[in-house]
Amino acid sequence: MPFASPILRAAYPEYKSPYGPKYHYQPHVGTITAKTLTRFGVNAGRFGGVALFTVVFFASGIPRLHKDVLFNIPVVGRVFENYFDKKVPASDSPF
Repeated sequence: MPFASPILRAAYPEYKSPYGPKYHYQPHVGTITAKTLTRFGVNAGRFGGVALFTVVFFASGIPRLHKDVLFNIPVVGRVFENYFDKKVPASDSPF
């Protein structure tokens, strides 16, 4: 039976079955340990690595990114230097 106001609700205690589940408060947050911080750091590093790879992958067509970022990576800059070199005339390039 729904009550119209909180005053009437306080007059009648809520029925709790002795056969029902015994619920009690379990804190979800508030316990910060080294294990939780380590797990959070590892997960943040994974997401950051994937985000960095995605940005570099989608922006790899920009010549400024080639000169400033990709050629400064030791393996990528030496091995793939000719691979990233585009032979497009300046009149046809949008950049």
